Amino acid sequence: MTIGAAIRPATLFIAGVLGGGGVALAAAATHGGDTHFLGAASTMSLAHAPALLALYAGYERIRTAPIAAVLLGLGTLIFAGDLINRHFGGSSLFPMAAPTGGMGMIAGWVVIALGAFLRASPTKA
Repeated sequence: MTIGAAIRPATLFIAGVLGGGGVALAAAATHGGDTHFLGAASTMSLAHAPALLALYAGYERIRTAPIAAVLLGLGTLIFAGDLINRHFGGSSLFPMAAPTGGMGMIAGWVVIALGAFLRASPTKA
């Protein structure tokens, strides 16, 4: 099994975790008073879950899908995790966690864009 083949099911798993978590975070933000951190974590989770699902579905045709999935998935988990920890724990996951996660998400989208210039391998087209 190649690294890319191992990343594909993880992409679907993280999409599901982010989607379900995003809905739960939205509910918590609605009923928990201060929505600042939880609302932002929900928004990022719900925005990136469908993107990961699309990468999973287009895995054979999008050459940059494995790299983009790792960047988007980890970036979102770090970003949202930091905001959740700030809300419930009062501190950051680690110094510069939210900006690090944000940069990961941005890099993931750039990698997706770069995929427009790369053809799928002939055996996968």
